Amino acid sequence: MKKTIIIAASMLLTLGAFAQTTTPAVSDKKTDMKDMRKDMRDVRKDEKQRRADIKAGNKQGAKDLTKDIKADKKDIHSDAKDLRDDGVKHPEKRAERQINRQHRRRG
Repeated sequence: MKKTIIIAASMLLTLGAFAQTTTPAVSDKKTDMKDMRKDMRDVRKDEKQRRADIKAGNKQGAKDLTKDIKADKKDIHSDAKDLRDDGVKHPEKRAERQINRQHRRRG
C-alpha cells in the first residue's frame, strides 16, 4: 500500500513538471526572411504606384496605397523582431542585400 502511494505521488509530480515546461518555438528563419523580402518588394512597388497615382491626380488610390504600405511596414518590423529573436543580426539590411543580389542575378 505504501509503495503504490509513493509511486502515484511521484507520477503526479512528474506530470506536473512536464506540464510546466514550455516547448521551444520552432526557428523558421527562412520563411521569416522570405516573407520580409516579399514585403519589402511590395513596399517598393506600392510606393512607385503611389507616386504615379499622385501625379495622375488619383488621391483615393494614393490613400489606399498608403494604408497598404503602412501595413507592409508593420509586418516587416514584426518579421525583423522575430528574426532578431532567432539570432539574425540586422535582418532588414540583410534582406535588402539579398533583394539586390537576386535582382542582379536576373540581369
